[in-house]
Amino acid sequence: MKNMNKIIRTASLVAVALTVASCGGGNRNTGPAAVQDEIPVVAVKQVFAEDVPQIGVYTSTVQAYVKNNIAPQASMRIKDIKVEIGDFVKAGQVVAEMDAINLQQARLQMVNDSTEYSRLEGLYEAGGLSKSDLDAMELKYNVSRSSYENLLENTVLLSPVDGVISARNYDKGDMFSLGQPIYTVEQITPVKLLVGISEVDYTKVHVGDKVDIAVDAFPGKTFQGSISRLYPTIDPATHTFTVEIVVGNADRMLRPGMYAKVTVLFGVNRSVVVPDEAIVKQVGSGDRFVYVLNADSTVTYTKVIPGRRMNYTYEILSGLDDGATVVTEGQVRLKSGIKVKVE
Repeated sequence: MKNMNKIIRTASLVAVALTVASCGGGNRNTGPAAVQDEIPVVAVKQVFAEDVPQIGVYTSTVQAYVKNNIAPQASMRIKDIKVEIGDFVKAGQVVAEMDAINLQQARLQMVNDSTEYSRLEGLYEAGGLSKSDLDAMELKYNVSRSSYENLLENTVLLSPVDGVISARNYDKGDMFSLGQPIYTVEQITPVKLLVGISEVDYTKVHVGDKVDIAVDAFPGKTFQGSISRLYPTIDPATHTFTVEIVVGNADRMLRPGMYAKVTVLFGVNRSVVVPDEAIVKQVGSGDRFVYVLNADSTVTYTKVIPGRRMNYTYEILSGLDDGATVVTEGQVRLKSGIKVKVE
């Protein structure tokens, strides 16, 4: 029993010794060391004022300058079709002819009334007819002449503009109904585009201003147009106003329905320009900030008002001086007033 107690005491002493050894010994001073904050390392860039074009880019669709539907006033049979979809026509060119029976009857009536009016006019001059009878015949002749001219216009159909035939809804021999026009003709020299521009730019846009237009159908090619009309009211839902742009399109490359991007130049501002990586967005708000490097190697968290974005840079409207140095990398560890090291 004594030997067993001796063994237990010895084992306990050994365990205590091992515990002390594992802790580095009881006599060593191993208190926690003070942690030194490292100075953040940042990248910076000096920024300057530049001439910044005030450009707006808008999407639109190419439209025909004029679009006309060609059809007679009344139902009648189509005698002949003169042009097809895709044909270019001139103003006044015959595009279709309708059945001419009614036109022939109207012409005979007009000729007869003209002859009778001439005869009665001679009688009146000879004193053999009253003025009222002559006036009645003159009215009858004028009515028959107007009827003939109206039927002529609706029997021989002419294109009202220079343009391209974009739709044909009937064939030769069909009976025209009042549902659809026989033809649709669109004037594409020039063409027009309608663009909605923010009301804040209303005073910066003028009739005659030049704009650039790009379409997906012709990558890399730019067409030039000009502002022809400013709509006089602002849309209360979108706070935009409509601008009509006209493009000459002499080569007829632009066609109605093409998707287009319109670039409008509102002028030039002299503003400080910073790289987009220098801009810090404050969490929970729309405010933008930059860290400005001071002469004593500290940084200041500075609120800025950004303007237009240009590829990988921002125009700064206010909050930053010309020639300031801003942090472009390493903002995560920064706060206003701390010292930094520039790499």
